[in-house]
Amino acid sequence: MRFAVMGTGAMGGYMAARLSSAGNDVTCIARGRQLEALRERGLRLESPLGDLTIYPIAAEANRLP
Repeated sequence: MRFAVMGTGAMGGYMAARLSSAGNDVTCIARGRQLEALRERGLRLESPLGDLTIYPIAAEANRLP
């Protein structure tokens, strides 16, 4: 399946990482420094269930006028 995650903070980042590790296509929508970090370093999840790093497609959120 394909998913878009809007906001990759604690909850969004966790869901994006778990969805991606389960074999789904994940796009993270972010802006600013978060967008740059996703593109450069990916998304790292550290959890008792297992650590992982994903490299999702990182799309820029458009700013509202």
